[in-house]
Amino acid sequence: MGGALTLTLGALAYPSMLGLSTVSTSTDRVIANTQWGPLTEGDRSFVVAVRAAGLWEYPVGQIGLQKGQSKGVLTASQHLIDGHAALDESCRKIAPMLNITIPNVASPQQEGFVNTLKADQGKQFDVDFANILRMTHGSIFNTIAKIRSTTKNTLIRSLADQANDTVLDHITVMEQTGLVDFDTTLFNQTTPPKLPQSDMTPPVPPAGQQLIVLTPPPNATSTPLDLGKAVSGQ
Repeated sequence: MGGALTLTLGALAYPSMLGLSTVSTSTDRVIANTQWGPLTEGDRSFVVAVRAAGLWEYPVGQIGLQKGQSKGVLTASQHLIDGHAALDESCRKIAPMLNITIPNVASPQQEGFVNTLKADQGKQFDVDFANILRMTHGSIFNTIAKIRSTTKNTLIRSLADQANDTVLDHITVMEQTGLVDFDTTLFNQTTPPKLPQSDMTPPVPPAGQQLIVLTPPPNATSTPLDLGKAVSGQ
C-alpha cells in the first residue's frame, strides 16, 4: 500500500481510548490523508475501541458458555463470540491499510470486567454478565453512531456499519435475558467513570508482536468486511 498514506506522527499509535468515557475534544483532527478519505483521531480511536472490545468480550463469551445458568445467557455468549470474531477480522484487515496500531490486550478496566465474571458463581454470574455487557455495548453504541455520521473515510464507515449491526444485536440479546436492571445500567452507562485514563486505555503492543486472532466459531453467522466493497464505498 506504498504511497497510500500521508501521515503525521500522531497516527503511529493511539494516545487515548474509549473506556466508558467520552473521547477527547480533538477527535475531529485529521491525522492522515488516505486514498479512502481523511482519517481523524476519532476514526483511529474507533478502530482501537472495536479491537479492544473484542479482546475482552470474546473470552467473556467463552466463559459464559461454561458458566451461564440460563438459556438467554448461553445464547448471548454465542452471539459475543460470533460477532466479535468477525469484527476483529475486519479490524485486523483495515488497521494496516490505515497504519493504525491496534492493541493485543484489553484495557485494565475491561480486564476488570473479565475478572469480575471469572469470580462470579451461579445466578450472580448471569446477572453481572447481562448488566456489564448491556452497559458497555450501550456506551459504545452512541460512539458508533457519531463515527458513522461524521467520518469521511470509506473503510471506517464500513467498519461502523458492521459494528452498529453487531452491537445492536448484542444489546438485544442481553436485554432478552430478562436480567438487565435498566435504572442502574443506564446510570452507569451515562456517568463518567472515576478512573484514571490509563485504566481505560489498552496498552500499545510491542513492535513486531504477533496479533492475537479471535477465531470464528464453527457455525459462524457473522461475516467480516468485504474489502472490495469497503474500498469502493459500497
